[in-house]
Amino acid sequence: MENKSASGSVDTNAVPEDVTRESKAKKIIIDTDPGIDDAMAILMAFNSPELEVLGLTTVFGNVTTALATTNALHLCEVAGQHAIPVAQGEPRPLSGEEPLPADFVHGTDGLGNTNPAAPSGRAHESAAVDFLIAAVNKLPGEITVVALGPCTNIAKAIQLDPSFAKKVAQIVFLGGCFFRSGNVNPACEANVFCDPKAADVVFTSGADVLVVGLNVTERVVLTTSDLERIGNSGTKFGRYIAEVVKFYAEWHLKSDHLQGIFVHDPSAMTAAIDPSLFSWKEGVVRVAETGLCRGHTLLDMGTKKWGENGNPWVDQPKVKVALDVRAEEVKRLIMNRLMSETT
Repeated sequence: MENKSASGSVDTNAVPEDVTRESKAKKIIIDTDPGIDDAMAILMAFNSPELEVLGLTTVFGNVTTALATTNALHLCEVAGQHAIPVAQGEPRPLSGEEPLPADFVHGTDGLGNTNPAAPSGRAHESAAVDFLIAAVNKLPGEITVVALGPCTNIAKAIQLDPSFAKKVAQIVFLGGCFFRSGNVNPACEANVFCDPKAADVVFTSGADVLVVGLNVTERVVLTTSDLERIGNSGTKFGRYIAEVVKFYAEWHLKSDHLQGIFVHDPSAMTAAIDPSLFSWKEGVVRVAETGLCRGHTLLDMGTKKWGENGNPWVDQPKVKVALDVRAEEVKRLIMNRLMSETT
């Protein structure tokens, strides 16, 4: 089928010219809303030989979509990856609501109020949805999307191109909280809360989805001494992280009484690198879209056969949810990638 752009016309310019089949590394597109822990995950990816980053697509969440694009371009420059395309994504959720950035967590600039200089690069000419569809159609079965923010871009790609869910190799999504409290309120996690409809679209699309939620990411903690070690490593990424993380660490101390930080996005990136460091449960996941528990993610553990009669849990595709994590090994991998010289 023809690829339709968000405007409904055929977008012949959306195919990234430098997407190739040459590398044996896992090809990924990072869908992101940077964000301090997004920044850590993106730099990790650039420093991981197991991954080949084909592009970044941006979305609202921690910051506005426009600022997410600026920050993504900035991070590509920090990493010396000037040729990596950055495609700007959807500015608001599928419901059309105006999003509220989490500046109290990440700072007004999304990078800990470090106020970096404006990047010299410019966003890709294609919108994020078109970029995703074109890349996956060019290399069907070969591209993993690592989703570090709300799923809006991915959900719209699925809606515009019904073959997207089968052609994408995998979607690794940082989102949800399973059998524990969330980080927006007791019911939900931020990425899903920002666009619960989009998350439900992705979970029920039939794509191969790995869901990495707070129930595992909050077991992976970089302590104050870990952060000092990263900062004192003498590497470019280590020095950079040491500066942007200060605001984030102060927020964790106030919010969670934690001497250190949870590394949510880097943990999801680790799942893309080595999923064997997590234990997975396969089942149907649905999302509450409205009400007091908006954004709540519920996994059917498969212990009962449900009746039919329009039951929204019956005959739905399954996803894989991380229920356990080898936290110390994940932490070591994250620290290694942030303290190593860039590849």
